Amino acid sequence: MYGNHLKSVGNSTSTHFPIRLSRFGKTILYGLILLFSFNQLQAQEQKIQITGSKQSVILAENVDFLEDPSNQLTAEQVLQSGKFKRSTYQIPVFSNSVQNAWFRLDVSNQSASSSLFLDIAYSNLSEVTCYRIDSGKAILLGKDGNAVQTDSVQRKTTHFIFNLQLPVGASGKYLLHINSKHPIIIPASVHTYEALNETLNVQTLVAGIFMGVMLVMLMYNLFIYSATRDRNYLLYIFYIFFLTLAQSTLAGYEFRYLWPEHYWLNRYAVVVTSSLSAISGLLFTMQFLQTSVNSIRFHRIMQGLIAIYVVGMLLCIFTNNLSFSYHILNYNGAAVVLSVLITSVYLVYKGYRPAKFYIIAWAFFLISFLILILRNLAYLPYNNFTTYSIYVGSTFEVALLAIALADKINNLRKEKELSQAESLRNLQENEKLIINQNALLEQKVNARTEELLKTNDNLSSAMDELKDAQIQLVDAEKMASLGQLTAGIAHEINNPINFVKSNIGPLQMDIDDLISIIDAYQPLHEIPVDEIPDKLKEVKRLKDKIDIDYLKNEVENLVSGIRDGAERTVEIVKGLRTFSRLDEGEIKTVNIYEGLDSTIVLLRNMLNENIIIEKDYQADGVIECFPGKLNQVFMNIISNAIHAIKLKGDRTEKNYIRIFSRVVDGMLELHIKDTGVGMPDEVRRKIFDPFFTTKEVGEGTGLGLSIVYKIIFMHFGKIDVQSTPGNGAEFIISLNYQLPAAINK
Repeated sequence: MYGNHLKSVGNSTSTHFPIRLSRFGKTILYGLILLFSFNQLQAQEQKIQITGSKQSVILAENVDFLEDPSNQLTAEQVLQSGKFKRSTYQIPVFSNSVQNAWFRLDVSNQSASSSLFLDIAYSNLSEVTCYRIDSGKAILLGKDGNAVQTDSVQRKTTHFIFNLQLPVGASGKYLLHINSKHPIIIPASVHTYEALNETLNVQTLVAGIFMGVMLVMLMYNLFIYSATRDRNYLLYIFYIFFLTLAQSTLAGYEFRYLWPEHYWLNRYAVVVTSSLSAISGLLFTMQFLQTSVNSIRFHRIMQGLIAIYVVGMLLCIFTNNLSFSYHILNYNGAAVVLSVLITSVYLVYKGYRPAKFYIIAWAFFLISFLILILRNLAYLPYNNFTTYSIYVGSTFEVALLAIALADKINNLRKEKELSQAESLRNLQENEKLIINQNALLEQKVNARTEELLKTNDNLSSAMDELKDAQIQLVDAEKMASLGQLTAGIAHEINNPINFVKSNIGPLQMDIDDLISIIDAYQPLHEIPVDEIPDKLKEVKRLKDKIDIDYLKNEVENLVSGIRDGAERTVEIVKGLRTFSRLDEGEIKTVNIYEGLDSTIVLLRNMLNENIIIEKDYQADGVIECFPGKLNQVFMNIISNAIHAIKLKGDRTEKNYIRIFSRVVDGMLELHIKDTGVGMPDEVRRKIFDPFFTTKEVGEGTGLGLSIVYKIIFMHFGKIDVQSTPGNGAEFIISLNYQLPAAINK
């Protein structure tokens, strides 16, 4: 739709070629053609005669053309060529693949004007060169084009104008060479000086009116957008801007006035501005017609057309061949026209009001664009009406689209007012309903309040019962721990006591033997001297019988065993004294390793000979804590570790409980790791839940690790467990060296 604006001066979708020789002419003998072609063409030539002072003559059928695909022919070679063909159209139009063409014309000045001018009213040509033929030679009159850097007076206009230097009453033959990267379209005329001024003045007036209207519409809609912040107006502003830029670029105004010193921009200007105009127009169409809601299929088609325009711009910028980019402008423009028309008609059929205004506005532009195409194809005459109709159509389109936007805003405002009125009525009705419902609800609330009060009383009783049950369960867990403690103490104290008891009997017998020897020495003080030798012999026989040396060693061993038993008993009593902090409720600064060691002593009776405890205390163990509660944590975790190892059943394999510590992020991190059976993830995630246990019924309450978690939480610490089946478990306890002051409050 909008890309075709940029082709308004002649870049139409037509790929019409000038007429070639007829099929009948090709049947004439080739030799006769070579011999007589030049004479025949001379005979066909028609002169362009200017007789009036303000007369203009369109080249129309008064020009011959010659295509030069190789771009190798010189003007002299062209003059000698007999391959010129007669143009049968008012505006010679070539396909995008033709980049070089020669034109031959014969002009006669029968007016009072001192000279005539050749005017090419199409600025999108790369190089235009004009020659005057004099005595079979081509004399250069001038060179221009949007790819030619020149400071000539011709830059003051948007046309390419050449002074034919033809005085009154004279005739002359001329060659016109077009070399262009853009499509070759030649809307050319021969004027007197007065007629040329009149033509340029009309063009300036029409273009000025068009630019003025567009500027007014741009500023007006910019003002509306600043007040409404409606996205439709923003996209419409972009469309007006790029449409105006595209029209003025194709008309040559940007080339003449904005970048005259940067003529290389003209290579990209038409394709880029045309594509941007089309893209902005499609975006506005999609927003205005709400295609994403009303017709998602057409919405996606338009998105695809935008993507094709982007490809065309990229090809124009990054390739040397503009032919494909112009094909995209032509054919994609036709697709845009059809898609927008079909979408508008479809939405009108669905009753979408804005589509009616849109299709009317689009019809004005389409009609003006159709007039331009028919003029370029010579179905309509080449005059001011057919030339400037595209400006009129564009202006009407922009104005009608602005009216359509205003109508859409008004409809939205009316719909909003109706919606607000309807909402107000609904609010009033709702208010009445609320008043009635409030009375009913108040009754229900009172009844429900009484029910809730009763339920609350029941819940309070249930909470009291639950607290009692919780206290009982905690006491039960403490009793279970106390049972383990009692069993450990009994077992540990019984061993050294039994050892002492078993040594007392043999020690008593040895002491009796020693006393008997002492008693045997006692008579030596009372008997005569001569009897002493015999008595000593008796004593010696007694010593030999008792084996005094063995007796000494045995006494030492028995005393040493009794000493070990006593020391073991002292160690147990010390551990019991340390662990007896179980019910202390005050914060103290203690070395938790003492409590950990005492716990291990008291649990020694649970250890098998194949369970080895390894300790590696690397961190300072002096912290603020509830010592007795931490001792309970250690007992529960270590006893569980011993239980997990015993579940393996293999008493020959060496198993370990490794206890080590370190400082991490300023906290004491204690690891208790065992080589027991381990646990799967589903068990690991539940071990701190109350009443969860993997032991057999009667072997555990399921509160041990739950109490552990609460004690660590009480110390503002963290506890984590890592375990996999068959690889044991590792409990990681993180404790602060100093507890927050608020914990004592």
